[in-house]
Amino acid sequence: MRRILTIGFALGVLSLPVPALAQSAAQEHRAAGMAAYWKLDFREAEAHFQAAVDADPTSAASLYYLGYTVYKIAEPKRPNDPGKRRAADLFARAYEIDPGFTPGWGLRGRL
Repeated sequence: MRRILTIGFALGVLSLPVPALAQSAAQEHRAAGMAAYWKLDFREAEAHFQAAVDADPTSAASLYYLGYTVYKIAEPKRPNDPGKRRAADLFARAYEIDPGFTPGWGLRGRL
């Protein structure tokens, strides 16, 4: 019985369209990134937000949160630090995808 359920679950997951799987992975990584961010573990948050972008490069939220985290890492450095330029590029990509995007920072399910 357990094997049948496992096979059925696997077939169900495998039958999901690829975009749905990518969005699910992106959402999981965004949630993990948000948790790390609020613990001020910006390196771990960056890794999760980057994984979210890798899973769904069309996600304005993933790009924005990655950009903000990259900025927080670069914040104490010199004004022209490459991290700050990278953050600006990520913000620009996020708003290019969704000009009306407003970050929710985990509020109201806007991960």
